[in-house]
Amino acid sequence: MLILTCTTSAFCFSLQPLSAEAAHNQKGLIVLDARPQKGWQQGHLPGAFSFSWEDYTRTDDQGVKYRTLPAQELALALGRLGITEQSSLLIYGDADSSWGGEGWLAWALAWIGHQGPVYVLDGGIQAWQQKGFSLTTETPAATAAVYQTQPQPTVAIAAADIERLGTDINLVDTRSYFTEWLPSHLPGAIHINWEKFFSAPQRRPLSPQACRALLEENGIDLNKPVVYYCTGGIRSGYAWMVHQLAGLPGAINFEGGTEEWAAHRR
Repeated sequence: MLILTCTTSAFCFSLQPLSAEAAHNQKGLIVLDARPQKGWQQGHLPGAFSFSWEDYTRTDDQGVKYRTLPAQELALALGRLGITEQSSLLIYGDADSSWGGEGWLAWALAWIGHQGPVYVLDGGIQAWQQKGFSLTTETPAATAAVYQTQPQPTVAIAAADIERLGTDINLVDTRSYFTEWLPSHLPGAIHINWEKFFSAPQRRPLSPQACRALLEENGIDLNKPVVYYCTGGIRSGYAWMVHQLAGLPGAINFEGGTEEWAAHRR
């Protein structure tokens, strides 16, 4: 299924799953590994560059943790890997050690206005290995390129806007139930753990039908925008990605998460 996320500026973000077999045979893709660098160092898909959220987030000047780097800084980082806004990309993770980092990466690419197709390796590195395809520890060579951003604010939201919009949006808290949701959560939020958005054993993103059913069963009104949040936009980025792959409208990642919300309410 090809998913095109379009905005009022006529920008469309192309996101679709790709099986391990198809990824193994398809040429011309630049591969990004969204797992922590340690996992990448231990073995990654041939030609894959490391691009973990851990290396591209920081604490901002308001003390809010896990803030995604500004679009221009992400563009410079991608350009150093030989990636332009038109490049065809394959991204993958394991929906586990990176807290769903492949979802954050998909969201970040949409946010900075990536124009080329973005493929998500269906089943992640687990599916690749189960097919018997090789991994490597070699660092790929890259020829620097220029990445031109076209930021898309419609896939992100600030704490002040969440407060202003109130019941005009759905708020979905993707954090753990007992240790995070129960102690406190955003007013009006519905809890759906981010792990509900993938299925075992290969942690594949839910099918479009299953994703829609999950949201509707939890009382989500799909006629209103769905804002996903966690602590800092990583787990919620994974839920955002699955929502997009399902072809459903109106997904937004509250990248600042509860960290930004707490700073806003102080």
